[in-house]
Amino acid sequence: MENTRSRKDEDESRIDWGIIFCVLMLALIGLGSIYVAASHDSSSTSVVKAVSSQLIWYVLGIIAVAIIMQFDSEQLWKIAPYVYWLGIGLLVAVLFFYSRAYAANTGAKSWFALGPFTFQPSEVMKPAYILMMAKVIVEHNDEHPLRTTKSDWILLGKMALWTLPVVALLKLQNDFGTMLVFFAILGGLILVSGITWKIILPAFILIAGIGGTALSLVVTDSGRKILEHFGFQAYQFSRVDTWLHPSSDTTNQGYQLWQSIKAIGSGGLFGSGFNQSHVYVPVRESDMIFSVIGENFGFIGSAILILLYLLLIYQMIKVTFDTRNVFYAYISTGVIMMIIFHVFENVGMSIGLLPLTGIPLPFVSAGGSALIGNMIGIGLIMSMQYHNKSYMFGQDKEFS
Repeated sequence: MENTRSRKDEDESRIDWGIIFCVLMLALIGLGSIYVAASHDSSSTSVVKAVSSQLIWYVLGIIAVAIIMQFDSEQLWKIAPYVYWLGIGLLVAVLFFYSRAYAANTGAKSWFALGPFTFQPSEVMKPAYILMMAKVIVEHNDEHPLRTTKSDWILLGKMALWTLPVVALLKLQNDFGTMLVFFAILGGLILVSGITWKIILPAFILIAGIGGTALSLVVTDSGRKILEHFGFQAYQFSRVDTWLHPSSDTTNQGYQLWQSIKAIGSGGLFGSGFNQSHVYVPVRESDMIFSVIGENFGFIGSAILILLYLLLIYQMIKVTFDTRNVFYAYISTGVIMMIIFHVFENVGMSIGLLPLTGIPLPFVSAGGSALIGNMIGIGLIMSMQYHNKSYMFGQDKEFS
């Protein structure tokens, strides 16, 4: 009996309950918010169907976490190229077999559809990309133990080469919002990869200059003609117009943003109460889910949501430092950057600080593809604690 109790204590210590708590609370907030949105929206989707569908995705996400936790760092290292190229294959396939209905509504060829089932392959490509980039960085640093500016340029080139196919395929899909997520992941990995600031600082200044120039061009007719030659689409200009002048924009996007701002503002400090909705916001069960939280629970509830994300990020960083595995550290950085950017962009666009991009709120917004992608990221983080404790109990774990 003593051995059984010891084994049970060992198994429990290998699971990061702090991360589970944060994800569970976010999931409950998400289910409640989806229930509110479906209850007050006059759509064909029933409340039971909306909530049960999301609950099924949560169950599938939990299964994904449980499976991924079984992979230690050595196994993740070996499968990284395979899952990367599998993701690339899916991104290529969706260009030919994309949902025509979704493309007509969103302008992006980024969704598979089989009856009522829809799936966005770029969401599961994110953790696959993170795994591959972590492997690339570790391999390069092992090959160049004495860092030089030349070796750093080589590493930057390698990272760019592995990123280029993803960016090119997302460009063909017209999915600019998801492309920004990959750039955020890449930026975070570059910062922690050991590349000298002699390269990073000028690159940052150059990117900031390009971004500022693009923004200055997009607000003028002559500038937009120039940007059109570089592949910018009319719907992207429309999103900028909506962002800059939400109250005067007459498109559906302008209406959506203005209604979101009104809903969040109407919540005040404490909110109007659960399942109370006085402002209609289009598609609020997914991209605009933050407007539901702001209206129902006010500033206090919204602040608690942000604190949950901060606690989740803290738990991830803590696990990374406890593990002391360089490969895991890069994986953790990529997952953290993915979640941070999603939260920053979703909340920012809901309150009018950033342009609309269709980025969902992690673990809260309705939608299976994004949830599965984020849960895979959680599984990668939790495998660190799981196998680090295995090693401490004398089992084979250490990565080499």
